[in-house]
Amino acid sequence: MSAKKPPRPKNLTSMKMLGKQLGAARRAMGHTQVALAQLAQVDEETVASIEQGRRALKPDLAALLDEVLQTKGMLSAGVANLPEIDQFPMWAELYMEHEREAIALSLYANQVLPGLLQTRAYAETVLRERVPAYAEEEIEPRAAARMERQEILHRKNPPTLSFVIWEPVLHLAIGGPKVRAEQLRHLRECAELPCVSLQFLPTASPSHAGLAGPFILLETSDHQHLAYIEGQRGSQWVSDADEVSRLARKYAMLRAQALSPLESRGLLDRLLGEQ
Repeated sequence: MSAKKPPRPKNLTSMKMLGKQLGAARRAMGHTQVALAQLAQVDEETVASIEQGRRALKPDLAALLDEVLQTKGMLSAGVANLPEIDQFPMWAELYMEHEREAIALSLYANQVLPGLLQTRAYAETVLRERVPAYAEEEIEPRAAARMERQEILHRKNPPTLSFVIWEPVLHLAIGGPKVRAEQLRHLRECAELPCVSLQFLPTASPSHAGLAGPFILLETSDHQHLAYIEGQRGSQWVSDADEVSRLARKYAMLRAQALSPLESRGLLDRLLGEQ
């Protein structure tokens, strides 16, 4: 007997539409988000996130909300019929949506360069290293999508971007000397952008606040502070204020431990001189 396939990720636009339906049904019954959360025995943030399309509505909660809001199975049917997407999983769709609209991004990387700083050749190399491997025809559109995300660096009013990257990432030989040299030159150019602060945490640093792994801090246009963590076994949004605060303090420590932006540009110059 073959194993049951896991559910496919859902489309972000459809999640937002379903969230709007939930909000309309809630208001029709005269409930606030707080009141509905109490009736459904979930956090207020859960209700808010679902209504905003930031969190998927699960089938069991949809059934409960159908009962509470007297929506006659509308929400359950909506969950069951959310269209599938092929290119990106749901968490990536959610992240890219927030990335496009963010007014500030702070990224710590210790394994590979952030997608916002990658060259096309570097991005394709990283994608080809995936295990299990992507089909060859998937590489080009995924790399192209990554390049499109970099549009935010060149907007008339770009977000404020801060990067702290562990120095060993600069020495990765993936793709070969030509890809690495091109990537170093691109980093040097990005370091001159007025919206970008680029810092490297040196290998020789006796202190390292980022040993637990990479993460991203994000401020939305309505000044909501979120964090995003991606790992081997999945990715997650962090919206709890205490947890986001811990990561923000960790990021502040990393910036203090890293080379200054000026010193970091000097490091890139030395590495480029060795090419």
